[in-house]
Amino acid sequence: MNKREFLKSASTLSSIAFIPSGAWAFTQEKRLRTAHIGVGNMGAADLKAISSHNLVDVVALCDVDANNLAAAHKEHPQAKTYSDYRVLFKEMGKKIDAVIVSTPDHTHAPASMMAMQMDKPVYCQKPLTHHVSEARAMKKLATDKKLVTQMGIQVHSFYDYKLATKMIQSGIVGKVHTVRAWSPKNWGYDGPLPQGKDPVPEHLNWNLWLGTSAERPYKEGVYHPGNWRKLVDFGCGTLGDMGVHIFDTPYNALALDVPRTITNNCRKPNGFGYPEKNMVTYEFPGTKYTTDMLKWVWYDGAGADQQREDLMLPGGEALHDQGAIFIGEKGRLYLPHFQILPRLIVDGEYKEVDVSKYDMGEPVRDYESEGKKHYHQFVDACLGKDDTSAPFSYAAKLTETILLGVIAGRFPNQTLHWDASSATFAEEEANKYLEGAYRSF
Repeated sequence: MNKREFLKSASTLSSIAFIPSGAWAFTQEKRLRTAHIGVGNMGAADLKAISSHNLVDVVALCDVDANNLAAAHKEHPQAKTYSDYRVLFKEMGKKIDAVIVSTPDHTHAPASMMAMQMDKPVYCQKPLTHHVSEARAMKKLATDKKLVTQMGIQVHSFYDYKLATKMIQSGIVGKVHTVRAWSPKNWGYDGPLPQGKDPVPEHLNWNLWLGTSAERPYKEGVYHPGNWRKLVDFGCGTLGDMGVHIFDTPYNALALDVPRTITNNCRKPNGFGYPEKNMVTYEFPGTKYTTDMLKWVWYDGAGADQQREDLMLPGGEALHDQGAIFIGEKGRLYLPHFQILPRLIVDGEYKEVDVSKYDMGEPVRDYESEGKKHYHQFVDACLGKDDTSAPFSYAAKLTETILLGVIAGRFPNQTLHWDASSATFAEEEANKYLEGAYRSF
C-alpha cells in the first residue's frame, strides 16, 4: 500500500477497543520477551543494552544483513532469526511482548507502526521517523493504544543533561531568548548521483534493505552499511543524527512545541544527498522559560564549531566540537556534548554553581552504565515499574521540529511558515515533502 493508505489503516486500527498491553501482557511471567529489528551497528548496541536487563528474554532477531544476524545470534542462540520483520510478526506475534527498532531511518515507521498495530510497546531509535506525517501517525497510534514507547535518545537520561534542564528551569540565566547549537559532523553529500551498479553481496537482502523506499540498483559503499544517513531517501542528514541529541536538552528544558518559521542557509538541493553544511534558524512561540519568541540557530558541517556571535567563551577558550548554548536575560549556560557539566557564563566570566541544590547526586561517568538507564527505563515501564522519559508523545514533536529543518534544506535561504494545527506549510510547494510514497516489497 502507499503511505497514505498505510497511515489511514493505522489510524483505523487505533480506534478499535483493546486492553492496553501493560494491563495484561506482563502480569503473569513478570519478564519481557523482546524482538529486535536491526541488530548491526547501533542495533547491536541497543540489543546489548536491552538484554542486559535481568528480566529480559531476547526471543527474536531480525536483520537484512546475514552477517549482522549471525553475530547477534551467536550472543543469543535461543532467539529465532528473521530477515523480514513482517514474517517475524506473523510467526512470533503472540510470543513477543515488546519490539526494538534499530534500522535505518526510512524503516523506523513501517516497522514500528506494524508492531504497535499488534499492541506491542516499541523502543525506536532516533530520529523517530523519516517523514513528518509518520511522526504524527506514530504519536497518535501510541497515544490511542496507551502503549509504552521510548525513542532511542540515550542522552535524555544522562546526568549532565538532566542537570542543565533543572538549571534552566530554575531561572539561572533568566528567560532564554536564543539557543545556538552545533556539530561539525558531515552527514551530507554534495557529489553527483552514483552511476552504474555493483553486485549485491550474498549476505545482504537488498530488496528488504530498501523496504518501502523506491527501487534502485545497489552501489558498493553508497548505501549499506553506513552512508545512508547522507541520502534524502533513507536518512535525515546531520540534523537528523546529531541534531536530535543536541536539540533534546534545550527543547525539553524550555518546554518547546514545534516552530513557527524555519530557514535553512545551505546549497541548492541535488535530489540525492543532503547539504554538507547547514545553518538552520527556527523561531518558536514563547514558553514560561523563554521570552515571547525564541530564536534557535543550528550549525553543522565543517566550521560549525567556530566561535561566532554569542559563542565566545571566557579567556578565548575553544568551543567543544559539539554542543549548545542557552542565551538568557541574565547570562548564558554552556552545554558541551556530552558527559561534560554545563557551565554558567555571566558578563563574560565563568561563575561557580552549587549543583547540590538541584538534588542530582553524583554524576555517573561510565558511558555504558549511564546509557543503560534509558534502555532499562523502557523495560521497567513495560513491566509496570516505571515511566519512560522520551515517549513518542514527546519524541514525535522533537522529530517533527528536526524534520522541518531538513525540509527547509530543499528551499535554501527561504523562510518556511509552519502551521502546527493543520500540519501544513504556508508555502504549498513544501508540503509534498511531509510524506512520501511507500513501495510494495
